[in-house]
Amino acid sequence: MSKVKVTLIKGINGRKPNHIDTVKSLGLRKISQSVIHNKTADIEGKIKLVSYLLKVEEV
Repeated sequence: MSKVKVTLIKGINGRKPNHIDTVKSLGLRKISQSVIHNKTADIEGKIKLVSYLLKVEEV
């Protein structure tokens, strides 16, 4: 299974509450923080919802 590295590049202040919850569910709290996830349909959906806040790289 492939993996993706997700990095928060913009802050979550002033964003929609469901977008804030989605970013937190990805395990991101601070700007420039990165996490690695398995590439599943669930994770892809979350990334698509808040893609304007993230940088995504294949690992």
